[in-house]
Amino acid sequence: MDEIKYLKLLSEQFPNIPAVSTEIINLNAILNLPKSTELFITDLHGEYESFQYMLNTASGVIEYKIKQIFKGEISEEERIELASLIFYPEEKLERLREEQGEISRENYTLFLNRAIKLSKEVSSIYTRSKVRKALPREFSYILEELLNLKEDDINKREYHDKIVSTIIEIGQSENFIISLAKLIQRFAIDKLHIVGDIFDRGPKPHKIIEELKDHHDVDIQWGNHDILWMGAGLGQKALIATAIRITVRYGNLEMLEEGYGINMRPLARLAMEYYDNCDIFSPKLIEKEIDDQEELISSQMQKAIAVIQFKLEGNLIKRRSEFNMNEALYLEKIDYDRGVINLNGREYELTDKYFPTIEPDDPYKLNQAEQEVIDQLSKSFKNNEKLQKDIRFLFNNGSMYKKYNGNLLFHGCVPLDKNDDFSCVNIGGKTARGKELLDFFQDIVRKSYSYKEGNEDQRDWLWYLWRGEYSPLFGKDRMTTFLRYFTDEEDKSLYKENKNPYYALRENENICKKILEEFAMDPDKGKIINGHTPVEEKQGESPIKGNGRLLVIDGGISAAYHKKTGIAGYTLTYNHSELRLISHKPYISKEKALNKGNHVTLDSMRVNKFKEKLKISDTDIGAKLQEDVEYLYKLLEAYQSGVIKEKYS
Repeated sequence: MDEIKYLKLLSEQFPNIPAVSTEIINLNAILNLPKSTELFITDLHGEYESFQYMLNTASGVIEYKIKQIFKGEISEEERIELASLIFYPEEKLERLREEQGEISRENYTLFLNRAIKLSKEVSSIYTRSKVRKALPREFSYILEELLNLKEDDINKREYHDKIVSTIIEIGQSENFIISLAKLIQRFAIDKLHIVGDIFDRGPKPHKIIEELKDHHDVDIQWGNHDILWMGAGLGQKALIATAIRITVRYGNLEMLEEGYGINMRPLARLAMEYYDNCDIFSPKLIEKEIDDQEELISSQMQKAIAVIQFKLEGNLIKRRSEFNMNEALYLEKIDYDRGVINLNGREYELTDKYFPTIEPDDPYKLNQAEQEVIDQLSKSFKNNEKLQKDIRFLFNNGSMYKKYNGNLLFHGCVPLDKNDDFSCVNIGGKTARGKELLDFFQDIVRKSYSYKEGNEDQRDWLWYLWRGEYSPLFGKDRMTTFLRYFTDEEDKSLYKENKNPYYALRENENICKKILEEFAMDPDKGKIINGHTPVEEKQGESPIKGNGRLLVIDGGISAAYHKKTGIAGYTLTYNHSELRLISHKPYISKEKALNKGNHVTLDSMRVNKFKEKLKISDTDIGAKLQEDVEYLYKLLEAYQSGVIKEKYS
């Protein structure tokens, strides 16, 4: 009876035999199209220009297509020129006009024909309906005609040429070239996966989110820095203080003040009132310079918000004993008269002994000025329209993990213990492990957003996800930020943050298979795609773990990691024929990318070559379409047997 009820509902969409037959034919045809390309990127850390370059170039896919399509037809110099035109069409055309005075009719014809040929290739694996929907409305009819003309059709050669010549005659060459370039970028990558950490030390995470909002198909697996900002956006004060401290530490006040319009003057006034020389809080500037006065104010602000952060965290740790973080109650371990801190029975001299806002008998109490500042900042974060839209996007499009086309995506780790098993974590009086633990945290994140006001319990868990020992997004036993600020020891073990056993055990193929099985995935075919920990390629570390069962695609896109990793990030592409890992060189500037010979910024290696080319039928979407086809066949049978009556208008 339930099936008949469903078929009757389906009949409203397909009311007769011709309608249902057409849809069966359509879906069966789609199932046999090649699988489209997925792109995986992680740990962007606010590096908008690098991210934009990866999208514009489709992480090497477009360059590969140009080589493939125009092999033997155009020179290396022409290939580079065409690639630059596709990556940055507006800027490249402007550059050509500056160099040539005026772009010739011959060059416009050449650019248009090559862009049309490339567009045909990258769009050929999609249905005409999908291509049509992606075309810019103002040029849709002409572009559709150009994309569907066959090169060997002699009868329509003159038709094609006349369209191109007319485009040039009426002064629309550049508009069409730009439209074709955008189409090529759109069809080169069909699905985008962001495996965590849009935010952190880079200057433009808000610009990355704007780009992602405009993307046709993107999902996000939350990283610890994303959760930090999501929690801050909900008003969790310890996370607000942390987000501001990191932003000021890396000299990105513009992101707060101009990107989000958050007023930082109250914090600046507090900092200048209480703090003077704050050398250990000098901002860590990456490819940026500031004057002495700005550096002083930034140092004062960083110290002021750091002290507020440590006070707020201390109160939270005391309030939430189940987090088991008493080790981080540093402010009560300081002898303020002598300027030393006692840790595990040993005294360490503080590098900065000036704490004018701390009462030694009650070190976690905020004074009136600090309370007013954090209250004002909390109000600013919660009422900031742009920030709220951005975190809503992260909540709506993100998750702790994702299972997609046989791969398991997550940012940090699935916590493991030293016995090669999933860590049992006590949460709310019960234990959770493996997938159940990640599901618990995902539920917590969802609830924290659903109940914005008066739900400190949920928002405290977001802080735990930022830095808790069993947080799948953090994956370390502690965070030593306070000690790195206030002590200077040759024995670096004081600052060591021990990684969860997962990070060593993921080298073992059997452990990777165990994780895949835990998430009900095929352990022999599935792969884990991971971020969070930069791969130190220059030290010989490989991003391929567990005999190819796990891929770490964090290679340090952020400029802060380039010296450590030796590269500037990894990306991963997955199409109908192969899985390919791309190793990027540092992105310098758009100017360099536009110069001849300087746009190539990557090397690549094949991870898997598939014996048979994958089709839509081999994907998750294909499985859903096959289920739809089965019901359509049942509806067809119901029409043919008279169980359901056909309708004709």
